[in-house]
Amino acid sequence: MDARLDYLSSPTAGKIIKYVMSAGKALKESPLPTTTMELVALRVSQINGCAVCIDMHTKDAAAAGESAVRLNLVAAWREATVFTGPERAALELAEAGTRIADGAGVSDEVWARAAEHYDEEQLTALVITISFMSMVNRLNVITQQPAGSYEPGQFH
Repeated sequence: MDARLDYLSSPTAGKIIKYVMSAGKALKESPLPTTTMELVALRVSQINGCAVCIDMHTKDAAAAGESAVRLNLVAAWREATVFTGPERAALELAEAGTRIADGAGVSDEVWARAAEHYDEEQLTALVITISFMSMVNRLNVITQQPAGSYEPGQFH
């Protein structure tokens, strides 16, 4: 499969992607736990069907020590017993924030559960991570970027 656009050779993309990458780096430096960030990025990417981001976040999380069991169960986190209360709240917020087109939006209950576990700065990073991943997912899905060749840490 070939991508519809080559972001690396496009002058327009080059001007913009550097800012996207910079935003991603700033998120990595936020107070949101890295494990939570990777699990959320993976779940948002699963919902949006972004193979490139699923590949990247699965490999980065595994390289950081995340277990295969937890990575394999992210898609079914509600039924899995391997996630902590804070991780479950973050995954719930990620799903609600990613599926806003389904009409429910993010309920006060979902927000309250996340706010029980994360302070304002962490919530800010969580919301931006969810939004950022949806944007990146769309860049990749629309242009059919192929997945499978990512090496852990390649873009960091």
